[in-house]
Amino acid sequence: MSAWLLPEHIADVLPADARRIEELRRRLLDRARGYGFELVMPPLLEHLESLLSGTGRELDLKTFKLVDQLSGRTLGVRADTTPQAARIDAHLLNREGVTRLCYCGPVLHTRPSGLNATREPLQFGAEIFGHAGLEADLEVAELALDCLHAARLSELTIDLADARILRGVLAGAPVDAARLQDVVAALSEKDASALEALAAGLPDETRHGLRALLRLYGGDEVLAAARTELPQRSLITAAVEQLEWTARHLRAAFPGLSIGFDLSDMSGYAYYSGLRFAVYGAGSADALARGGRYDEVGAVFGRNRPAVGFSLDLKALADLAPAVGAGRAIRAPWGEDAALRAAVRRLRESGETVIAALPGHEVETQAFECDRELVLLDGQWQLRTC
Repeated sequence: MSAWLLPEHIADVLPADARRIEELRRRLLDRARGYGFELVMPPLLEHLESLLSGTGRELDLKTFKLVDQLSGRTLGVRADTTPQAARIDAHLLNREGVTRLCYCGPVLHTRPSGLNATREPLQFGAEIFGHAGLEADLEVAELALDCLHAARLSELTIDLADARILRGVLAGAPVDAARLQDVVAALSEKDASALEALAAGLPDETRHGLRALLRLYGGDEVLAAARTELPQRSLITAAVEQLEWTARHLRAAFPGLSIGFDLSDMSGYAYYSGLRFAVYGAGSADALARGGRYDEVGAVFGRNRPAVGFSLDLKALADLAPAVGAGRAIRAPWGEDAALRAAVRRLRESGETVIAALPGHEVETQAFECDRELVLLDGQWQLRTC
């Protein structure tokens, strides 16, 4: 086994890609700051029960676990930063009213989410705690879209759904946890035969509602159909009305945005408690960003208050973002001349990239393009176009 080989689905990020990712990270953090979100930096390791609070079985399977040699307790390497943000909101900040937090850091997954996916995404996310109204849901969706626009992605499509719709369909039906998990899987995979078998023995209204959910994806006609084909229950009515309200405001803010509805999309069902969304772009088979409302995430920390947020993988986003050219730089000779060294220092302090040609080596410029050089003219160090 070669010492330089990395584990499967783990990779180094080389200079050109690292620069693109870092520049994108800065743009996204600036967007979040423009909305009033405060940056937090949670640790990579935590006690396992804290990391998995209110997240369901799916995140448990994604989480690497190890034993702490100091305490003997089981630790987890974070696979998602949202529970950590909830812990910070609940115990370290413990503010009254609304708190807006954002973060950007690596997470680690036991298995890749797709054939070519990394097991070490660079997760960027934002959360609003303390407001139960749709205004917070809308703000988070708008920030997610603004972040994708900051990455210069076009032809965006947002799919809206709501976890309460399935809960409304199943209300009063004898469905245990194992059966519910299978129903969610069948809906997510749009497996009509499996869903029909799972619905056997349930009330007629529930069976009809489950069958209808498989067909309820598409444009605005989905909401009209939901009002007639799903059970007439207050939970479902409220969810449909809120989906309509959110879509109307998103269209006003982003005129070129394509909006769809997929009421059978149950990704993260155990995690979400209300409206949820996924954003897609041209050339991407998977969602670029996912988010929604998850009011139960802070319960284990003793502060069960409203929460809504989104996250995305900066590495995947950078791969899809339009390519940028090499960074502009200035070539300078290396020397002990005080005036030369002072000139180089002034240029760097002003934000310029200055590459000094070390003695005996040519300047390597794979990630930089030297379009100017520092030369001695008439006894003064001056810039000249290459």
